Amino acid sequence: MANKEWTEAGQRGKSVRSDCWVRFQPRSEGGLHIKISSKVESMYGESIRLDTLQVLETLGVNHATIEIEDAGALPFVLSARIEAAVKRYFPDLSTAFLPDMKPYCQTVSRRDRFRRSRLYLPGNEPKFFLNAAVHKPDGIILDLEDSVSYTEKDAARILVRNTLRQINFMKAERMVRINQLPLGLKDLAEVALQNVQVILIPKCETASQVIEVDQTIIRLQQAHGITDQPVFLMPIIESALGAINAFDIARACPSVVALTIGLEDYTADLGVQRTLEGRESFWARSQVVNAARAAGIQPIDTVFSDIADNEGLRQSV
Repeated sequence: MANKEWTEAGQRGKSVRSDCWVRFQPRSEGGLHIKISSKVESMYGESIRLDTLQVLETLGVNHATIEIEDAGALPFVLSARIEAAVKRYFPDLSTAFLPDMKPYCQTVSRRDRFRRSRLYLPGNEPKFFLNAAVHKPDGIILDLEDSVSYTEKDAARILVRNTLRQINFMKAERMVRINQLPLGLKDLAEVALQNVQVILIPKCETASQVIEVDQTIIRLQQAHGITDQPVFLMPIIESALGAINAFDIARACPSVVALTIGLEDYTADLGVQRTLEGRESFWARSQVVNAARAAGIQPIDTVFSDIADNEGLRQSV
Protein backbone atom coordinates (compact mmCIF):
# COMPACT_ATOMS: atom_id res chain seq x y z
CA MET A 1 0.00 0.00 0.00
CA ALA A 2 1.24 3.50 -0.80
CA ASN A 3 0.22 7.13 -0.55
CA LYS A 4 2.05 10.41 -1.02
CA GLU A 5 3.62 10.33 2.43
CA TRP A 6 4.42 6.70 3.27
CA THR A 7 4.39 3.10 2.05
CA GLU A 8 3.93 -0.23 3.78
CA ALA A 9 4.54 -3.93 3.21
CA GLY A 10 3.89 -7.19 5.02
CA GLN A 11 1.06 -8.37 7.21
CA ARG A 12 -0.27 -7.37 10.60
CA GLY A 13 -2.99 -8.66 12.91
CA LYS A 14 -3.65 -11.26 15.59
CA SER A 15 -3.68 -14.20 13.16
CA VAL A 16 -0.36 -13.30 11.48
CA ARG A 17 2.71 -15.37 12.29
CA SER A 18 6.25 -15.62 10.92
CA ASP A 19 5.75 -12.26 9.23
CA CYS A 20 5.92 -8.56 9.98
CA TRP A 21 4.37 -5.27 8.92
CA VAL A 22 6.60 -2.39 7.89
CA ARG A 23 5.65 1.25 7.37
CA PHE A 24 8.22 3.47 5.67
CA GLN A 25 8.30 7.26 5.52
CA PRO A 26 11.38 9.02 4.10
CA ARG A 27 12.63 12.28 5.59
CA SER A 28 14.82 15.03 4.25
CA GLU A 29 17.02 15.06 7.37
CA GLY A 30 17.26 13.80 10.92
CA GLY A 31 18.67 10.33 10.38
CA LEU A 32 16.78 7.09 10.93
CA HIS A 33 13.94 6.70 13.44
CA ILE A 34 13.03 3.05 14.01
CA LYS A 35 9.94 2.03 16.03
CA ILE A 36 9.62 -1.67 16.86
CA SER A 37 6.65 -3.53 18.32
CA SER A 38 7.23 -7.22 18.98
CA LYS A 39 6.21 -9.85 21.52
CA VAL A 40 9.85 -10.86 21.66
CA GLU A 41 11.26 -7.36 21.72
CA SER A 42 13.00 -7.91 25.05
CA MET A 43 15.03 -10.74 23.51
CA TYR A 44 15.31 -9.79 19.86
CA GLY A 45 14.49 -6.08 19.69
CA GLU A 46 18.10 -5.01 19.32
CA SER A 47 18.70 -7.68 16.67
CA ILE A 48 15.67 -6.46 14.70
CA ARG A 49 16.97 -2.90 14.97
CA LEU A 50 20.44 -3.84 13.74
CA ASP A 51 19.03 -5.89 10.85
CA THR A 52 16.82 -2.97 9.89
CA LEU A 53 19.75 -0.55 9.89
CA GLN A 54 21.76 -2.92 7.69
CA VAL A 55 18.99 -3.21 5.11
CA LEU A 56 18.37 0.53 5.00
CA GLU A 57 22.09 1.24 4.66
CA THR A 58 22.37 -1.19 1.74
CA LEU A 59 19.37 0.42 0.05
CA GLY A 60 20.90 3.87 0.50
CA VAL A 61 18.29 5.18 2.93
CA ASN A 62 19.82 7.63 5.41
CA HIS A 63 16.82 9.63 6.65
CA ALA A 64 13.48 7.99 7.35
CA THR A 65 10.95 6.88 9.92
CA ILE A 66 10.25 3.16 9.87
CA GLU A 67 7.68 1.32 11.97
CA ILE A 68 7.82 -2.45 12.43
CA GLU A 69 5.15 -4.72 13.93
CA ASP A 70 6.81 -8.10 14.28
CA ALA A 71 4.96 -11.42 14.49
CA GLY A 72 7.92 -13.74 14.62
CA ALA A 73 9.50 -12.84 11.28
CA LEU A 74 12.91 -14.32 10.60
CA PRO A 75 15.60 -11.91 9.35
CA PHE A 76 15.14 -12.85 5.67
CA VAL A 77 11.42 -12.03 5.96
CA LEU A 78 12.08 -8.76 7.78
CA SER A 79 14.57 -7.65 5.14
CA ALA A 80 12.15 -8.57 2.32
CA ARG A 81 9.36 -6.53 3.88
CA ILE A 82 11.62 -3.52 4.46
CA GLU A 83 12.92 -3.69 0.89
CA ALA A 84 9.39 -3.94 -0.50
CA ALA A 85 8.21 -0.93 1.50
CA VAL A 86 11.21 1.16 0.41
CA LYS A 87 10.82 0.18 -3.26
CA ARG A 88 7.14 1.01 -3.19
CA TYR A 89 8.17 4.55 -2.34
CA PHE A 90 11.16 4.55 -4.68
CA PRO A 91 10.03 2.26 -7.55
CA ASP A 92 13.13 2.99 -9.63
CA LEU A 93 15.51 1.78 -6.91
CA SER A 94 17.55 -1.10 -8.35
CA THR A 95 19.66 -1.93 -5.30
CA ALA A 96 18.71 -5.12 -3.45
CA PHE A 97 19.51 -6.49 -0.02
CA LEU A 98 20.42 -10.15 -0.52
CA PRO A 99 20.66 -12.40 2.55
CA ASP A 100 23.52 -14.89 2.52
CA MET A 101 22.99 -17.90 0.27
CA LYS A 102 22.98 -20.86 2.66
CA PRO A 103 25.00 -23.94 1.60
CA TYR A 104 21.91 -26.17 1.71
CA CYS A 105 20.27 -23.85 -0.86
CA GLN A 106 22.97 -24.51 -3.43
CA THR A 107 21.98 -28.02 -4.48
CA VAL A 108 21.71 -28.96 -8.16
CA SER A 109 18.77 -30.88 -9.64
CA ARG A 110 18.72 -33.20 -12.63
CA ARG A 111 16.41 -33.77 -15.58
CA ASP A 112 15.26 -37.28 -14.73
CA ARG A 113 14.43 -36.96 -11.03
CA PHE A 114 10.98 -37.88 -9.70
CA ARG A 115 8.36 -35.12 -9.74
CA ARG A 116 5.40 -37.15 -8.50
CA SER A 117 4.26 -34.86 -5.68
CA ARG A 118 4.36 -31.06 -5.62
CA LEU A 119 3.55 -28.83 -2.68
CA TYR A 120 2.29 -25.36 -3.62
CA LEU A 121 3.05 -22.55 -1.15
CA PRO A 122 1.61 -19.03 -1.56
CA GLY A 123 4.58 -16.80 -2.28
CA ASN A 124 3.52 -14.07 0.13
CA GLU A 125 2.92 -16.31 3.18
CA PRO A 126 6.22 -16.98 5.01
CA LYS A 127 4.44 -19.01 7.71
CA PHE A 128 4.21 -21.91 5.25
CA PHE A 129 7.87 -21.90 4.21
CA LEU A 130 9.67 -22.92 7.37
CA ASN A 131 8.34 -26.46 7.81
CA ALA A 132 7.37 -27.29 4.23
CA ALA A 133 10.10 -29.91 3.87
CA VAL A 134 8.68 -32.12 6.65
CA HIS A 135 5.97 -33.27 4.21
CA LYS A 136 8.71 -34.70 1.97
CA PRO A 137 7.27 -33.72 -1.42
CA ASP A 138 9.28 -34.25 -4.58
CA GLY A 139 9.02 -30.53 -5.24
CA ILE A 140 8.12 -27.38 -3.33
CA ILE A 141 6.55 -24.67 -5.48
CA LEU A 142 6.78 -21.09 -4.28
CA ASP A 143 3.82 -19.59 -6.11
CA LEU A 144 3.81 -16.04 -7.46
CA GLU A 145 0.74 -16.46 -9.64
CA ASP A 146 -2.81 -17.34 -8.57
CA SER A 147 -2.20 -17.41 -4.80
CA VAL A 148 -0.84 -13.85 -4.73
CA SER A 149 -3.08 -10.82 -5.29
CA TYR A 150 -1.99 -8.36 -7.96
CA THR A 151 -1.22 -5.64 -5.41
CA GLU A 152 1.20 -7.96 -3.58
CA LYS A 153 3.13 -9.33 -6.58
CA ASP A 154 6.07 -6.97 -5.98
CA ALA A 155 6.43 -7.87 -2.31
CA ALA A 156 5.99 -11.59 -2.97
CA ARG A 157 8.78 -11.83 -5.54
CA ILE A 158 11.24 -10.22 -3.09
CA LEU A 159 10.14 -12.59 -0.34
CA VAL A 160 10.45 -15.63 -2.62
CA ARG A 161 13.90 -14.46 -3.72
CA ASN A 162 15.05 -14.32 -0.09
CA THR A 163 13.40 -17.65 0.71
CA LEU A 164 15.35 -19.38 -2.06
CA ARG A 165 18.55 -18.12 -0.43
CA GLN A 166 17.69 -19.07 3.15
CA ILE A 167 15.24 -21.96 3.61
CA ASN A 168 16.27 -25.59 3.67
CA PHE A 169 13.78 -27.56 1.56
CA MET A 170 15.79 -30.74 2.15
CA LYS A 171 15.49 -33.14 -0.79
CA ALA A 172 12.56 -31.33 -2.43
CA GLU A 173 13.19 -29.74 -5.80
CA ARG A 174 13.12 -25.95 -5.53
CA MET A 175 10.41 -24.63 -7.86
CA VAL A 176 8.79 -21.26 -8.55
CA ARG A 177 5.60 -20.67 -10.51
CA ILE A 178 5.99 -17.27 -12.14
CA ASN A 179 3.14 -15.13 -13.42
CA GLN A 180 1.79 -15.31 -16.93
CA LEU A 181 3.98 -13.47 -19.38
CA PRO A 182 4.92 -10.66 -19.66
CA LEU A 183 4.55 -10.07 -15.90
CA GLY A 184 6.48 -13.27 -15.25
CA LEU A 185 9.62 -11.69 -16.68
CA LYS A 186 9.74 -9.41 -13.62
CA ASP A 187 9.58 -12.52 -11.44
CA LEU A 188 12.50 -14.05 -13.32
CA ALA A 189 14.60 -10.95 -12.70
CA GLU A 190 14.30 -11.64 -8.95
CA VAL A 191 14.41 -15.45 -8.74
CA ALA A 192 16.35 -16.79 -11.73
CA LEU A 193 19.73 -16.20 -10.07
CA GLN A 194 18.77 -17.65 -6.68
CA ASN A 195 19.43 -21.31 -7.47
CA VAL A 196 15.81 -22.02 -8.35
CA GLN A 197 15.75 -25.45 -9.99
CA VAL A 198 12.46 -25.43 -11.92
CA ILE A 199 10.39 -22.56 -13.28
CA LEU A 200 6.72 -23.31 -13.90
CA ILE A 201 5.26 -21.31 -16.81
CA PRO A 202 1.51 -20.85 -16.32
CA LYS A 203 -1.07 -20.50 -19.10
CA CYS A 204 1.50 -21.50 -21.68
CA GLU A 205 0.09 -21.47 -25.20
CA THR A 206 3.04 -21.30 -27.60
CA ALA A 207 6.60 -22.53 -27.89
CA SER A 208 7.74 -18.92 -28.24
CA GLN A 209 6.68 -18.22 -24.64
CA VAL A 210 8.86 -21.07 -23.41
CA ILE A 211 11.79 -19.82 -25.48
CA GLU A 212 11.33 -16.30 -24.11
CA VAL A 213 11.54 -17.58 -20.53
CA ASP A 214 14.55 -19.76 -21.34
CA GLN A 215 16.42 -16.97 -23.11
CA THR A 216 15.67 -14.52 -20.29
CA ILE A 217 17.17 -16.92 -17.74
CA ILE A 218 20.22 -17.49 -19.94
CA ARG A 219 20.81 -13.74 -20.32
CA LEU A 220 20.50 -13.15 -16.57
CA GLN A 221 22.91 -15.97 -15.77
CA GLN A 222 25.45 -14.90 -18.38
CA ALA A 223 25.38 -11.33 -17.07
CA HIS A 224 26.37 -12.66 -13.64
CA GLY A 225 28.84 -15.29 -14.82
CA ILE A 226 26.69 -18.25 -13.72
CA THR A 227 27.39 -21.40 -15.71
CA ASP A 228 26.78 -24.28 -13.28
CA GLN A 229 23.16 -23.80 -12.15
CA PRO A 230 20.74 -25.30 -14.69
CA VAL A 231 17.19 -23.98 -14.47
CA PHE A 232 14.64 -26.43 -15.83
CA LEU A 233 11.23 -25.47 -17.19
CA MET A 234 7.77 -26.94 -16.69
CA PRO A 235 5.12 -25.33 -18.94
CA ILE A 236 1.51 -25.58 -17.74
CA ILE A 237 -1.19 -26.15 -20.36
CA GLU A 238 -4.32 -24.24 -19.33
CA SER A 239 -6.22 -23.43 -22.51
CA ALA A 240 -7.49 -25.00 -25.72
CA LEU A 241 -4.72 -23.26 -27.68
CA GLY A 242 -2.09 -24.58 -25.29
CA ALA A 243 -3.45 -28.11 -25.68
CA ILE A 244 -3.37 -27.81 -29.49
CA ASN A 245 0.28 -26.68 -29.31
CA ALA A 246 1.35 -29.13 -26.59
CA PHE A 247 4.00 -30.95 -28.65
CA ASP A 248 5.66 -27.74 -29.86
CA ILE A 249 5.68 -26.46 -26.27
CA ALA A 250 7.14 -29.72 -24.96
CA ARG A 251 10.07 -29.62 -27.39
CA ALA A 252 10.56 -25.82 -27.40
CA CYS A 253 14.03 -25.97 -25.80
CA PRO A 254 16.33 -28.40 -23.98
CA SER A 255 15.50 -26.85 -20.59
CA VAL A 256 11.95 -28.25 -20.65
CA VAL A 257 11.84 -31.34 -18.41
CA ALA A 258 8.12 -31.80 -17.81
CA LEU A 259 4.73 -30.79 -19.17
CA THR A 260 1.66 -30.46 -16.98
CA ILE A 261 -1.93 -29.29 -17.24
CA GLY A 262 -4.13 -27.02 -15.12
CA LEU A 263 -7.71 -28.12 -15.47
CA GLU A 264 -9.38 -25.27 -13.57
CA ASP A 265 -8.34 -22.72 -16.18
CA TYR A 266 -8.59 -25.22 -19.05
CA THR A 267 -12.25 -26.04 -18.36
CA ALA A 268 -12.97 -22.34 -17.82
CA ASP A 269 -11.44 -21.63 -21.23
CA LEU A 270 -13.75 -24.26 -22.77
CA GLY A 271 -16.74 -22.95 -20.84
CA VAL A 272 -17.53 -26.34 -19.27
CA GLN A 273 -17.73 -27.62 -15.71
CA ARG A 274 -14.89 -29.71 -14.36
CA THR A 275 -16.00 -33.13 -13.13
CA LEU A 276 -14.39 -35.84 -11.03
CA GLU A 277 -14.66 -38.30 -13.91
CA GLY A 278 -12.79 -35.89 -16.18
CA ARG A 279 -14.58 -36.70 -19.44
CA GLU A 280 -14.43 -33.03 -20.43
CA SER A 281 -10.63 -33.00 -20.13
CA PHE A 282 -9.72 -36.47 -21.41
CA TRP A 283 -8.54 -35.20 -24.81
CA ALA A 284 -6.38 -32.42 -23.35
CA ARG A 285 -4.80 -34.73 -20.78
CA SER A 286 -4.07 -37.23 -23.53
CA GLN A 287 -2.47 -34.43 -25.54
CA VAL A 288 -0.15 -33.62 -22.63
CA VAL A 289 0.83 -37.27 -22.12
CA ASN A 290 1.50 -37.92 -25.79
CA ALA A 291 3.29 -34.61 -26.36
CA ALA A 292 5.53 -35.14 -23.34
CA ARG A 293 6.38 -38.72 -24.26
CA ALA A 294 7.05 -37.79 -27.89
CA ALA A 295 9.39 -35.02 -26.70
CA GLY A 296 11.14 -37.28 -24.19
CA ILE A 297 10.04 -35.39 -21.07
CA GLN A 298 7.82 -36.14 -18.07
CA PRO A 299 4.02 -35.83 -18.33
CA ILE A 300 2.48 -34.60 -15.07
CA ASP A 301 -1.22 -34.61 -14.25
CA THR A 302 -3.24 -31.73 -12.83
CA VAL A 303 -3.73 -31.12 -9.12
CA PHE A 304 -6.83 -32.42 -7.34
CA SER A 305 -8.35 -29.12 -6.30
CA ASP A 306 -11.49 -30.10 -4.37
CA ILE A 307 -9.96 -30.45 -0.90
CA ALA A 308 -13.42 -30.92 0.62
CA ASP A 309 -13.91 -34.16 -1.35
CA ASN A 310 -11.97 -36.66 0.75
CA GLU A 311 -13.23 -39.67 -1.20
CA GLY A 312 -12.23 -38.15 -4.51
CA LEU A 313 -8.87 -37.21 -3.10
CA ARG A 314 -8.24 -40.79 -2.05
CA GLN A 315 -9.21 -42.01 -5.51
CA SER A 316 -6.78 -39.63 -7.15
CA VAL A 317 -3.72 -40.62 -5.09
